[in-house]
Amino acid sequence: MGYREPQAEVGIEPNLHQAGPRAGLSADEAARRLARDGPNALPSGEHRGWRAILWQAAREPMFALLFSAGLLYLLLGEPSEGILMFALVLATLGMTLYEESKAERALDALRDLSTPRALVIRDGRRLQVDSREVVVGDLCAIGEGDRVPADGVLVAGQEVHADESLLTGESLPVPKAPRQEAADGASATLFSGTLVVRGHGLMEVTAIGAASAIGAIGQSLAALAPERSPLQKQMASVITRFGLGGAALSALLVAYHLARGGELLQALLAGLALALALLPEEFAVVLALFPALGASRLARANVLTRQLAAIETLGATTVLCVDKTGTLTENRMSVAALYADGAQWQTDERSIHTLPDPLAAVLDAGVLASRADGFEPMDQALHRLGAALPAPAASGRADWSLAREYGMSADLRAVAHGWHAGASQAAVVAAKGAPEAIVDLCHLSAAAAAPLLAEADAMAARGLRVLGVAQARNEAGQWPDAVHDFDFSPLGLVGFADPLRAGVAQAVAECRTAGMRVMMITGDYPATALNIGREAGLAAAEALTGTSLAAMDDGELERSLAHIDICARIAPAQKLRIVRALQHRGEIVAMTGDGVNDAPALQAAHVGIAMGRRGTDVAREAADLVLTDDHFASIVRAVRVGRHIYANMRKAMVYIVAVHVPTAGLALLPLMLGWPVVLGPVHIVFLELVIDPACALAFENEAEEPDLMRRPPRPRDAPLIDRHALLLALGQGLAVLAAVIGAYAWALGALPPAQARAFAFAVLVSANVGLIFGNRSQTLTLFEALRLPNRIAWLVAGAALAALAAVLYLESLAGLFRFTQPSPQQALAALCLGLAAALPFDLLKLARRRTQAAPASSVRRQE
Repeated sequence: MGYREPQAEVGIEPNLHQAGPRAGLSADEAARRLARDGPNALPSGEHRGWRAILWQAAREPMFALLFSAGLLYLLLGEPSEGILMFALVLATLGMTLYEESKAERALDALRDLSTPRALVIRDGRRLQVDSREVVVGDLCAIGEGDRVPADGVLVAGQEVHADESLLTGESLPVPKAPRQEAADGASATLFSGTLVVRGHGLMEVTAIGAASAIGAIGQSLAALAPERSPLQKQMASVITRFGLGGAALSALLVAYHLARGGELLQALLAGLALALALLPEEFAVVLALFPALGASRLARANVLTRQLAAIETLGATTVLCVDKTGTLTENRMSVAALYADGAQWQTDERSIHTLPDPLAAVLDAGVLASRADGFEPMDQALHRLGAALPAPAASGRADWSLAREYGMSADLRAVAHGWHAGASQAAVVAAKGAPEAIVDLCHLSAAAAAPLLAEADAMAARGLRVLGVAQARNEAGQWPDAVHDFDFSPLGLVGFADPLRAGVAQAVAECRTAGMRVMMITGDYPATALNIGREAGLAAAEALTGTSLAAMDDGELERSLAHIDICARIAPAQKLRIVRALQHRGEIVAMTGDGVNDAPALQAAHVGIAMGRRGTDVAREAADLVLTDDHFASIVRAVRVGRHIYANMRKAMVYIVAVHVPTAGLALLPLMLGWPVVLGPVHIVFLELVIDPACALAFENEAEEPDLMRRPPRPRDAPLIDRHALLLALGQGLAVLAAVIGAYAWALGALPPAQARAFAFAVLVSANVGLIFGNRSQTLTLFEALRLPNRIAWLVAGAALAALAAVLYLESLAGLFRFTQPSPQQALAALCLGLAAALPFDLLKLARRRTQAAPASSVRRQE
């Protein structure tokens, strides 16, 4: 099971343990049952329809204030202003609905992509399908690490054990046996959502979706609210503080207005205008929209996001801990070398058809120890080469049957298959695994093992992945529980070639430039890992082995990891120690994994990354991200996208804070100075219709900065709006406020009040547009940023200026806003003054650029 393309054909249904051929349902019958019974899914509360989005938006404080302002206009006997206010409220709700729906559609698409797949047998073929398409009567293949896709009964299997703690609370695995063999406390029933922790087999589906045993639990789970991310909690606190501060200032303004003899309703309107100007509702829009659309963008880069909070952490990652096989390498194994008793065979030397008998015996035993129907690349490589053996090597096997499997364990890195070899022959047991594990199985002395291990080291030094092969006979009729009870004899070694993936070396170099360290953690031979590491660009002179790690205390491990980039012969449980040691050193760790035993390390890492093609369901569920192509370069692309999203969110936040300063100032200062009021609720809602699409659409579509992957990782606990960003935003806002107040003061002395208000409002809207372009880049000036492609920013700016022109020059609208038309010269002057208000901070960018360029030029002169 895994995140694969639906309906992908993956092979022919195997004759599982001589259980008899099973064709499964036909495709037509499966489609009929799907239409009859519905999808195999539990009730979910994740999706929000447009009504839910609209109702949630309407309950926000912003809309309560807007609705109150509309009622006040009606009470003041100004129906036109009240109707306009309600129309603007509807427009704002429409904008919110569009933005939230866009985010919801992105999340829905992400959920569809990340739905687990099930391996079913239909028309005699094995197919990967969306687990929601599993129907009653389907035959599903299950294996270690898989989530059972539906309720069913085991019809064939070997050593199947399931963790049913989700249903029973009991942590011990429950043994399962095929229904025709179920006895001795073993049940044939499997339950949806439980985990296969051992063995593999074939089950027939008996119940799906809400009809399954977990259905009732699923209905309860659907009602649970998801946990908010740290950034969401941080922004909720900021919005609350802004809201409380705005409410207090609004109350003071109302009291001040009344103390000066103002009317109550006018005082309330002024207070509402100030409250609207101070409430940064756009923060919530940014936090909802940017990560959701970013996750959609990551999905197109072959990375599925299970936890949106992981996007926040990607940009802060300092260490990438990655597997070798399948992540740095292709995981397309081919047998490159065989060894037996001093004899060697290599793919580039001579044909397989001239293989000497000892080497043919190694290959034959390797085939017997491998699953013919498995997805393990080494098993597939052995079967491909074994099929080319001359007929005598595999003759007489028609009546052989697989009797017993002995799986790999933490104590023994080897697997063995026991075969019934016919009535007249003793049973055969073939084993393959790590060379040292085969030495252990064969109980070899150090002297006897030395030639075998020396050749294994030589193969590994050439970059090959090495397995030892052994064979035993079982004269007794019974099969022992422990594989060590057989008397194994070593046969030789198999070396597999697994080339480095294209683009890995460049991706590692990009990580180094971005201030991130790449650490390879593999269960393979140290020499193999070092060889691949050098090809990938990891400058490692030595590898830390699992044996050495086990002998270290935590302090020694932390010190060793300061200079070690390759860890070899590492057991899955040791990955957790490595993650915790790196975290104790202050590193932000991203960890890859694919197996059941990798789950603790994936959960402990700041960002857990599971493999989509070869990973288990358990690993994917424990991870924050899933790679659909298992490629290391996709991780680096994810880091780039994560940094890009965070940088754009920061730009949007700076813009939001900056634009609220002059808006609030222009709502407050004229009253304090005794000037005619400029901004009422209507004006501020107009401004919100510019601010919302600017922060939600223009900044989200902003291209990445040229130096994005040349910056060091940011501190993980750094707030989105840090001290520098806050000072920058306040500085920009105060500069615009000074320009607007100055313009209004001049206009009051030179123009009629209504025209002066129009002039000041035009300066404010123009400055708003200037702030959009001024904040598009952290390094480029406003005029340089104009050359960057961002069609949405130009559309937003054009729409804002067009709406401003309509408000100024359409008599019906100008009257509602209490403006009189400014002359074209005055409008042009207001436009230039507003845009110029955003220019002073370009001087800071130029100064910072010269400061950063000075050390570089000094270095060049010294060279």
